[in-house]
Amino acid sequence: MKRTIRLTVFALTVLPALWLGGCAPEVGSDRWCANLKEKPKGDWSFNEAADYAKHCIIK
Repeated sequence: MKRTIRLTVFALTVLPALWLGGCAPEVGSDRWCANLKEKPKGDWSFNEAADYAKHCIIK
């Protein structure tokens, strides 16, 4: 019984998060560049900054 409850809780919490995470725009797309441009630059990771320079500035 407890296992069924745990599996149900898992399905109702983790699976929607995975589904929504799949909706992120592809790195280098116009939408991705626009989203990153709106994000404060202090919150960018090193990889995001490098990808932004590579895909959005130097096309």
